[in-house]
Amino acid sequence: MLLYIALIIAAYLLGSVSNALWIGKLFYNVDVREHGSKNAGATNILRVLGWKAAAPVFILDFAKGVAAVCLILLTSLEKNPVPPDRFMSNTFVSFQIALGIAAVLGHIFPVFASFKGGKGVATIAGVILAIFPAAMLIVLGIFAISLLITRYVSLSSIIAAISFPLIVIVVFDVLIDTYEPLTLEIFSVLAMAMIVITHRNNIKRLRNGTEQKIVIRKNPSIELPDRKGC
Repeated sequence: MLLYIALIIAAYLLGSVSNALWIGKLFYNVDVREHGSKNAGATNILRVLGWKAAAPVFILDFAKGVAAVCLILLTSLEKNPVPPDRFMSNTFVSFQIALGIAAVLGHIFPVFASFKGGKGVATIAGVILAIFPAAMLIVLGIFAISLLITRYVSLSSIIAAISFPLIVIVVFDVLIDTYEPLTLEIFSVLAMAMIVITHRNNIKRLRNGTEQKIVIRKNPSIELPDRKGC
């Protein structure tokens, strides 16, 4: 039990590493939380500092979601790929989900950054990939199509989030009948809720027509401070 608690704490601390904040400060001398949407995430750093800063932030945020789930390899839990009953508890998947949720909460409320983090999209995507790769690939496709059509990262994230429980419950569990455990279905709904809640301000701006569309910037949109003497 102590090992499991320690791993959940480790997952939270891993999620608390605010890549947008530290990359912005270390390489650009900019606190991204003071610019744009004031969000410490890949989308805002893309708007503020350009794709060269945003790409590593997204990759690292995604990777910490995968890494947090992979902490389960330090336990003796074994995966049961096909439970005889979809309502049967799957301890392996349940603990994967617990680790993933801890990492996402760390990203949103990072202890290393005054509990002011990002919205958790990239980290949740990494968690889903580690737990359910097939569903993640479909969700990623939906996100990409929506982004190409609308050019709104926020709207595309919300659409992808809403599609996740539908894919898990309707497509895989009902239509394909892969007997997904109930804990995974519950997690899919929780993940959707977390994304929608963290995007509530974006939803208001979308309704008001003031939400910014994504623009790939080669150069920062702000004047960077002079780093002489740093």
